[in-house]
Amino acid sequence: MIQPETVVKITDNTGGKIGKVFKVLGGSKRRYARIGDLVVLSVKIAEPRKQIKKKDVVVGVVVRQRSPYRRVDGSYLRFDDNAVVIVDKVKKDPKGGRIFGPIPRELGELGYQKIISLAADVV
Repeated sequence: MIQPETVVKITDNTGGKIGKVFKVLGGSKRRYARIGDLVVLSVKIAEPRKQIKKKDVVVGVVVRQRSPYRRVDGSYLRFDDNAVVIVDKVKKDPKGGRIFGPIPRELGELGYQKIISLAADVV
């Protein structure tokens, strides 16, 4: 579960490394985000001379969470970190050209086929 003030890893090549969530999108009283949900975050640490800079406010989709995620078949999926991929506000396409680390296949069912195609390993 991702909530405001959660520190997340940015797992694409846009230039951001670490971000802090300050809003979960999807309703005025929404508290938690899970895999596939949109969040608004501020970039805290970024690489120099890249597309995303420090203090940028961006929209990202949650691709990994430490809290166990229950699949339809009854099994649970759990990752070592909380991670997001930075996406475009309107089209929901990733801004980066590469995505690092494992990505759950549920993202494809939620309409993020471009993220699935860019990911190296899908679990």
